[in-house]
Amino acid sequence: MTDQAVSNEHVAGLSDLLHSACLTGRRLTRAELEARRVRGERAAELGVPVREPVRQHFSVAQEALAPLPPAAAGSLLAVLDQAVDAFIEGYERAQLQAVRQEEAKRREFIDDLLYGRSDLGRLAERAERFGLRLSQAHAVAVASGPEPYGDGYPVARGIESAMLTRFAGRQILLTTKDGRLICVAPGDQPDVLAFFAKQAYAATDGGKVAIGRSHPGAGGVVHSYEEALNALDLAERMGLGGPVLHAADLLVYPVLTRDRQAMADLVESVLGPLRKGRGGARSFIDTLTAYFDSGCVATEAARRLSLSVRALTYRLERIHSLTGADPADPVNRYTLQTAVIGARLLDWPDTEA
Repeated sequence: MTDQAVSNEHVAGLSDLLHSACLTGRRLTRAELEARRVRGERAAELGVPVREPVRQHFSVAQEALAPLPPAAAGSLLAVLDQAVDAFIEGYERAQLQAVRQEEAKRREFIDDLLYGRSDLGRLAERAERFGLRLSQAHAVAVASGPEPYGDGYPVARGIESAMLTRFAGRQILLTTKDGRLICVAPGDQPDVLAFFAKQAYAATDGGKVAIGRSHPGAGGVVHSYEEALNALDLAERMGLGGPVLHAADLLVYPVLTRDRQAMADLVESVLGPLRKGRGGARSFIDTLTAYFDSGCVATEAARRLSLSVRALTYRLERIHSLTGADPADPVNRYTLQTAVIGARLLDWPDTEA
Protein backbone atom coordinates (compact mmCIF):
# COMPACT_ATOMS: atom_id res chain seq x y z
CA MET A 1 0.00 0.00 0.00
CA THR A 2 1.40 3.40 -1.01
CA ASP A 3 1.82 6.28 1.44
CA GLN A 4 -0.98 8.15 -0.31
CA ALA A 5 -3.30 5.17 -0.02
CA VAL A 6 -2.51 4.87 3.68
CA SER A 7 -3.13 8.58 4.10
CA ASN A 8 -6.51 8.35 2.36
CA GLU A 9 -7.47 5.35 4.49
CA HIS A 10 -7.34 7.43 7.67
CA VAL A 11 -10.06 9.83 6.46
CA ALA A 12 -12.02 7.53 4.16
CA GLY A 13 -15.74 8.30 4.36
CA LEU A 14 -15.19 11.37 6.52
CA SER A 15 -16.28 13.85 3.84
CA ASP A 16 -19.63 12.09 3.40
CA LEU A 17 -20.22 12.08 7.16
CA LEU A 18 -19.57 15.80 7.36
CA HIS A 19 -21.89 16.58 4.48
CA SER A 20 -24.61 14.42 6.03
CA ALA A 21 -24.25 16.24 9.32
CA CYS A 22 -24.53 19.61 7.66
CA LEU A 23 -27.67 18.61 5.77
CA THR A 24 -29.49 16.92 8.66
CA GLY A 25 -27.83 18.35 11.79
CA ARG A 26 -27.38 14.85 13.16
CA ARG A 27 -24.48 13.40 15.14
CA LEU A 28 -22.48 10.25 14.43
CA THR A 29 -24.08 6.91 15.21
CA ARG A 30 -22.49 4.27 17.43
CA ALA A 31 -21.47 2.24 14.36
CA GLU A 32 -19.93 5.28 12.67
CA LEU A 33 -17.95 6.15 15.81
CA GLU A 34 -16.63 2.59 16.05
CA ALA A 35 -15.60 2.73 12.38
CA ARG A 36 -13.52 5.87 13.16
CA ARG A 37 -11.96 4.07 16.13
CA VAL A 38 -11.01 1.15 13.90
CA ARG A 39 -9.26 3.57 11.52
CA GLY A 40 -7.40 5.01 14.49
CA GLU A 41 -6.27 1.55 15.51
CA ARG A 42 -5.11 0.88 11.99
CA ALA A 43 -3.03 4.06 11.94
CA ALA A 44 -1.35 3.10 15.21
CA GLU A 45 -0.58 -0.39 13.91
CA LEU A 46 1.06 1.14 10.84
CA GLY A 47 3.20 3.35 13.06
CA VAL A 48 1.78 6.59 11.71
CA PRO A 49 2.29 9.58 14.07
CA VAL A 50 -1.17 10.64 15.28
CA ARG A 51 -0.60 14.28 14.37
CA GLU A 52 -0.62 13.48 10.64
CA PRO A 53 -4.09 11.85 10.36
CA VAL A 54 -5.58 14.46 12.72
CA ARG A 55 -4.28 17.16 10.43
CA GLN A 56 -5.91 15.30 7.51
CA HIS A 57 -9.25 15.32 9.35
CA PHE A 58 -9.12 19.10 9.55
CA SER A 59 -8.11 19.40 5.91
CA VAL A 60 -11.12 17.33 4.84
CA ALA A 61 -13.34 19.48 7.07
CA GLN A 62 -12.07 22.69 5.48
CA GLU A 63 -12.77 21.33 2.01
CA ALA A 64 -16.26 20.21 3.04
CA LEU A 65 -17.06 23.54 4.66
CA ALA A 66 -15.91 25.75 1.80
CA PRO A 67 -19.06 25.48 -0.38
CA LEU A 68 -21.47 25.47 2.55
CA PRO A 69 -23.26 28.41 4.16
CA PRO A 70 -21.83 29.72 7.46
CA ALA A 71 -24.82 28.32 9.37
CA ALA A 72 -23.63 24.80 8.61
CA ALA A 73 -20.31 25.29 10.37
CA GLY A 74 -21.67 24.41 13.81
CA SER A 75 -22.99 21.01 12.78
CA LEU A 76 -19.86 20.22 10.79
CA LEU A 77 -17.51 21.10 13.63
CA ALA A 78 -19.56 19.08 16.12
CA VAL A 79 -19.30 15.97 13.95
CA LEU A 80 -15.62 16.66 13.22
CA ASP A 81 -15.00 16.78 16.96
CA GLN A 82 -16.72 13.40 17.35
CA ALA A 83 -14.76 11.88 14.48
CA VAL A 84 -11.35 13.10 15.68
CA ASP A 85 -12.09 12.06 19.26
CA ALA A 86 -13.10 8.54 18.15
CA PHE A 87 -10.06 8.25 15.87
CA ILE A 88 -7.68 9.21 18.70
CA GLU A 89 -9.48 6.87 21.08
CA GLY A 90 -8.90 3.99 18.66
CA TYR A 91 -5.30 5.04 18.15
CA GLU A 92 -4.64 5.07 21.90
CA ARG A 93 -6.49 1.77 22.33
CA ALA A 94 -4.16 0.13 19.82
CA GLN A 95 -1.11 1.66 21.47
CA LEU A 96 -2.18 0.39 24.89
CA GLN A 97 -2.77 -3.07 23.48
CA ALA A 98 0.66 -3.01 21.85
CA VAL A 99 2.26 -1.98 25.14
CA ARG A 100 0.50 -4.78 26.97
CA GLN A 101 1.59 -7.31 24.37
CA GLU A 102 5.16 -6.05 24.55
CA GLU A 103 5.11 -6.26 28.35
CA ALA A 104 3.78 -9.82 28.15
CA LYS A 105 6.52 -10.81 25.69
CA ARG A 106 9.15 -9.15 27.87
CA ARG A 107 7.89 -10.92 31.00
CA GLU A 108 7.81 -14.26 29.17
CA PHE A 109 11.37 -13.68 27.96
CA ILE A 110 12.57 -12.78 31.46
CA ASP A 111 10.96 -15.88 32.94
CA ASP A 112 12.56 -18.06 30.28
CA LEU A 113 15.90 -16.31 30.72
CA LEU A 114 16.05 -16.66 34.50
CA TYR A 115 14.65 -20.19 34.63
CA GLY A 116 16.28 -21.56 31.47
CA ARG A 117 12.99 -22.94 30.18
CA SER A 118 13.45 -22.12 26.49
CA ASP A 119 15.63 -23.42 23.69
CA LEU A 120 18.96 -21.64 24.17
CA GLY A 121 19.34 -20.77 20.49
CA ARG A 122 15.88 -19.26 20.31
CA LEU A 123 16.43 -17.51 23.63
CA ALA A 124 19.58 -15.86 22.32
CA GLU A 125 17.65 -14.53 19.32
CA ARG A 126 14.94 -13.08 21.55
CA ALA A 127 17.52 -11.58 23.90
CA GLU A 128 18.88 -9.23 21.24
CA ARG A 129 15.47 -7.59 21.05
CA PHE A 130 15.79 -6.70 24.72
CA GLY A 131 19.36 -5.47 24.52
CA LEU A 132 21.33 -8.57 25.50
CA ARG A 133 23.88 -10.60 23.54
CA LEU A 134 23.92 -13.98 25.20
CA SER A 135 27.03 -15.03 23.30
CA GLN A 136 28.85 -12.95 25.93
CA ALA A 137 29.30 -13.77 29.59
CA HIS A 138 26.82 -12.12 31.96
CA ALA A 139 26.43 -11.65 35.69
CA VAL A 140 23.24 -11.07 37.64
CA ALA A 141 22.60 -8.93 40.70
CA VAL A 142 19.49 -9.45 42.83
CA ALA A 143 18.26 -6.95 45.43
CA SER A 144 15.70 -7.61 48.14
CA GLY A 145 14.17 -5.17 50.55
CA PRO A 146 11.62 -4.92 53.35
CA GLU A 147 8.75 -5.17 50.85
CA PRO A 148 8.17 -6.76 47.43
CA TYR A 149 8.80 -4.67 44.32
CA GLY A 150 7.32 -4.96 40.84
CA ASP A 151 7.79 -3.37 37.44
CA GLY A 152 6.45 0.17 37.49
CA TYR A 153 6.88 0.63 41.24
CA PRO A 154 8.52 3.96 42.20
CA VAL A 155 11.57 2.12 43.58
CA ALA A 156 12.06 0.14 40.36
CA ARG A 157 11.47 3.21 38.17
CA GLY A 158 13.94 5.29 40.17
CA ILE A 159 16.69 2.69 39.90
CA GLU A 160 16.03 2.18 36.20
CA SER A 161 16.22 5.92 35.55
CA ALA A 162 19.52 6.22 37.43
CA MET A 163 20.99 3.20 35.63
CA LEU A 164 19.97 4.33 32.15
CA THR A 165 21.28 7.83 32.81
CA ARG A 166 24.62 6.54 34.07
CA PHE A 167 25.08 3.76 31.51
CA ALA A 168 23.31 4.99 28.39
CA GLY A 169 23.93 2.63 25.49
CA ARG A 170 25.13 -0.26 27.67
CA GLN A 171 23.55 -3.71 27.22
CA ILE A 172 21.71 -3.92 30.52
CA LEU A 173 18.46 -5.64 31.46
CA LEU A 174 16.60 -4.29 34.49
CA THR A 175 13.52 -6.06 35.76
CA THR A 176 11.77 -7.50 38.80
CA LYS A 177 11.02 -11.09 39.74
CA ASP A 178 9.20 -12.47 42.77
CA GLY A 179 9.28 -9.07 44.46
CA ARG A 180 13.03 -8.59 43.97
CA LEU A 181 14.94 -6.14 41.79
CA ILE A 182 17.21 -7.69 39.17
CA CYS A 183 19.98 -6.41 36.94
CA VAL A 184 21.64 -8.46 34.19
CA ALA A 185 24.84 -6.98 32.80
CA PRO A 186 27.88 -8.10 30.76
CA GLY A 187 30.32 -9.98 32.92
CA ASP A 188 33.22 -7.69 32.04
CA GLN A 189 31.40 -4.62 33.38
CA PRO A 190 31.40 -5.01 37.17
CA ASP A 191 30.93 -1.26 37.55
CA VAL A 192 27.35 -1.64 36.29
CA LEU A 193 26.38 -4.15 38.98
CA ALA A 194 28.27 -2.20 41.65
CA PHE A 195 26.28 0.92 40.77
CA PHE A 196 23.04 -1.08 40.72
CA ALA A 197 23.87 -2.45 44.18
CA LYS A 198 24.47 1.07 45.51
CA GLN A 199 21.22 2.39 44.05
CA ALA A 200 19.19 -0.62 45.20
CA TYR A 201 20.59 -0.46 48.73
CA ALA A 202 19.62 3.20 49.01
CA ALA A 203 16.22 2.80 47.33
CA THR A 204 15.17 -0.19 49.45
CA ASP A 205 16.12 1.56 52.68
CA GLY A 206 18.95 -0.79 53.55
CA GLY A 207 18.04 -3.97 51.69
CA LYS A 208 20.56 -6.58 50.66
CA VAL A 209 22.06 -7.10 47.22
CA ALA A 210 23.72 -10.29 46.01
CA ILE A 211 25.87 -10.51 42.89
CA GLY A 212 26.39 -13.82 41.11
CA ARG A 213 29.55 -14.73 39.26
CA SER A 214 29.96 -14.11 35.54
CA HIS A 215 29.12 -17.10 33.33
CA PRO A 216 29.03 -17.47 29.53
CA GLY A 217 26.02 -18.10 27.33
CA ALA A 218 22.28 -18.14 27.96
CA GLY A 219 22.68 -20.80 30.63
CA GLY A 220 25.20 -18.55 32.34
CA VAL A 221 22.49 -16.03 33.19
CA VAL A 222 20.48 -18.73 34.95
CA HIS A 223 23.57 -19.90 36.83
CA SER A 224 24.50 -16.39 37.98
CA TYR A 225 20.90 -15.65 38.98
CA GLU A 226 20.71 -18.81 41.09
CA GLU A 227 24.03 -17.95 42.74
CA ALA A 228 22.69 -14.52 43.68
CA LEU A 229 19.49 -16.01 45.11
CA ASN A 230 21.46 -18.58 47.10
CA ALA A 231 23.68 -15.80 48.45
CA LEU A 232 20.62 -13.90 49.70
CA ASP A 233 19.31 -17.07 51.31
CA LEU A 234 22.65 -17.70 52.97
CA ALA A 235 22.78 -14.14 54.25
CA GLU A 236 19.43 -14.62 55.96
CA ARG A 237 20.23 -18.03 57.44
CA MET A 238 23.79 -17.20 58.46
CA GLY A 239 23.19 -13.63 59.55
CA LEU A 240 25.87 -12.40 57.17
CA GLY A 241 26.54 -8.69 57.47
CA GLY A 242 27.19 -6.13 54.77
CA PRO A 243 24.76 -4.73 52.21
CA VAL A 244 26.42 -6.37 49.19
CA LEU A 245 27.20 -10.07 48.95
CA HIS A 246 29.34 -11.63 46.23
CA ALA A 247 28.65 -15.26 45.41
CA ALA A 248 32.36 -15.73 44.71
CA ASP A 249 33.08 -15.00 48.39
CA LEU A 250 30.58 -17.58 49.64
CA LEU A 251 31.62 -20.66 47.70
CA VAL A 252 32.66 -22.47 50.86
CA TYR A 253 29.05 -22.80 52.00
CA PRO A 254 27.77 -24.80 49.01
CA VAL A 255 30.83 -27.03 49.39
CA LEU A 256 30.01 -27.67 53.03
CA THR A 257 26.41 -28.60 52.27
CA ARG A 258 27.03 -30.58 49.10
CA ASP A 259 26.83 -33.78 51.16
CA ARG A 260 23.95 -32.80 53.40
CA GLN A 261 23.83 -36.10 55.25
CA ALA A 262 27.54 -35.94 56.07
CA MET A 263 27.10 -32.42 57.41
CA ALA A 264 24.06 -33.49 59.44
CA ASP A 265 26.09 -36.34 60.94
CA LEU A 266 28.91 -33.93 61.85
CA VAL A 267 26.52 -31.50 63.51
CA GLU A 268 24.80 -34.21 65.51
CA SER A 269 28.05 -35.86 66.52
CA VAL A 270 29.87 -32.68 67.58
CA LEU A 271 27.07 -30.45 68.84
CA GLY A 272 24.44 -33.00 69.89
CA PRO A 273 25.76 -33.17 73.49
CA LEU A 274 24.98 -29.45 73.90
CA ARG A 275 21.31 -30.37 74.29
CA LYS A 276 22.18 -31.57 77.80
CA GLY A 277 23.30 -28.09 78.82
CA ARG A 278 21.08 -25.68 80.68
CA GLY A 279 18.74 -23.98 78.22
CA GLY A 280 19.48 -26.42 75.42
CA ALA A 281 21.84 -26.18 72.49
CA ARG A 282 20.67 -22.85 71.04
CA SER A 283 22.45 -20.56 73.53
CA PHE A 284 25.70 -22.49 73.07
CA ILE A 285 25.42 -22.26 69.27
CA ASP A 286 24.94 -18.51 69.57
CA THR A 287 27.94 -18.29 71.89
CA LEU A 288 30.20 -20.19 69.50
CA THR A 289 28.93 -18.13 66.56
CA ALA A 290 29.78 -14.86 68.28
CA TYR A 291 33.15 -16.24 69.44
CA PHE A 292 34.21 -17.39 65.98
CA ASP A 293 32.80 -14.32 64.21
CA SER A 294 34.81 -12.06 66.53
CA GLY A 295 38.06 -13.84 65.67
CA CYS A 296 38.02 -15.83 68.93
CA VAL A 297 38.45 -12.63 70.95
CA ALA A 298 36.54 -13.19 74.19
CA THR A 299 35.98 -9.52 75.02
CA GLU A 300 34.49 -8.78 71.58
CA ALA A 301 32.34 -11.93 71.66
CA ALA A 302 31.05 -11.00 75.13
CA ARG A 303 30.18 -7.50 73.87
CA ARG A 304 28.24 -8.94 70.94
CA LEU A 305 26.26 -11.21 73.27
CA SER A 306 25.79 -8.51 75.93
CA LEU A 307 27.56 -10.77 78.46
CA SER A 308 30.42 -10.27 80.87
CA VAL A 309 33.72 -11.84 79.84
CA ARG A 310 33.41 -14.10 82.86
CA ALA A 311 29.98 -15.36 81.73
CA LEU A 312 31.28 -15.97 78.22
CA THR A 313 34.29 -17.85 79.54
CA TYR A 314 31.99 -20.04 81.62
CA ARG A 315 29.91 -20.91 78.55
CA LEU A 316 33.03 -21.83 76.56
CA GLU A 317 34.20 -24.05 79.39
CA ARG A 318 30.78 -25.68 79.56
CA ILE A 319 30.91 -26.33 75.77
CA HIS A 320 34.30 -27.97 76.26
CA SER A 321 32.92 -30.09 79.07
CA LEU A 322 29.86 -31.24 77.12
CA THR A 323 31.45 -31.86 73.71
CA GLY A 324 35.01 -32.69 74.65
CA ALA A 325 36.18 -30.04 72.13
CA ASP A 326 37.93 -26.91 73.37
CA PRO A 327 36.95 -23.78 71.34
CA ALA A 328 40.28 -22.19 72.27
CA ASP A 329 42.31 -25.10 70.89
CA PRO A 330 43.23 -24.62 67.18
CA VAL A 331 42.71 -28.31 66.37
CA ASN A 332 39.30 -28.51 68.03
CA ARG A 333 38.34 -25.05 66.80
CA TYR A 334 38.16 -26.05 63.14
CA THR A 335 35.82 -28.97 63.86
CA LEU A 336 33.62 -26.88 66.12
CA GLN A 337 33.43 -23.98 63.71
CA THR A 338 32.57 -26.24 60.77
CA ALA A 339 29.86 -27.90 62.84
CA VAL A 340 28.48 -24.51 63.89
CA ILE A 341 28.34 -23.36 60.26
CA GLY A 342 26.57 -26.59 59.38
CA ALA A 343 24.10 -26.09 62.23
CA ARG A 344 23.26 -22.62 60.95
CA LEU A 345 22.90 -23.86 57.38
CA LEU A 346 20.64 -26.72 58.50
CA ASP A 347 18.77 -24.54 61.02
CA TRP A 348 19.79 -26.93 63.78
CA PRO A 349 18.61 -27.55 66.48
CA ASP A 350 15.28 -25.86 65.57
CA THR A 351 15.09 -28.25 62.62
CA GLU A 352 16.68 -31.51 63.69
CA ALA A 353 19.63 -32.53 61.46
